[in-house]
Amino acid sequence: MWIKMHSKVYQGIKKADIWRIWTDVNNWAAWHGDLDYCKMDGVFAVGNYFILKPKGVSAVKIDLLEVDEGKKFTDCTKFFGAKMYDTHALEETAEGLRLSNTLVVTGPLKYLWIKLVAQHVADTVPQEMDALVNLARGQHG
Repeated sequence: MWIKMHSKVYQGIKKADIWRIWTDVNNWAAWHGDLDYCKMDGVFAVGNYFILKPKGVSAVKIDLLEVDEGKKFTDCTKFFGAKMYDTHALEETAEGLRLSNTLVVTGPLKYLWIKLVAQHVADTVPQEMDALVNLARGQHG
């Protein structure tokens, strides 16, 4: 199993604003600079899925496995011989709002998919987290 985690505390940001942006999947390209589009029909709930199209590569289907309203969600991308789980979490602390992202890749071909996909996803998490917070501040600053 391969695990990468990134966590950062932000001040002056509301949990509800981040959650609203996270659950507005169809507008993820506004804060994910490496996406052509992201599309989800229906509600942001366990059992639903969305289609994410990174720039320069094929679109992928991503399933919502866990949704803890206002706190965290986990999605899963299935590749040939591997699965990538991505958990996004919010935690209010005395210092501010902690955003965390945890990527886990499992399966017999995990190292191939880490090289092809997961390492890039992990490398872009800090910039995307900052962009998400900046978007939330712009909406309700």
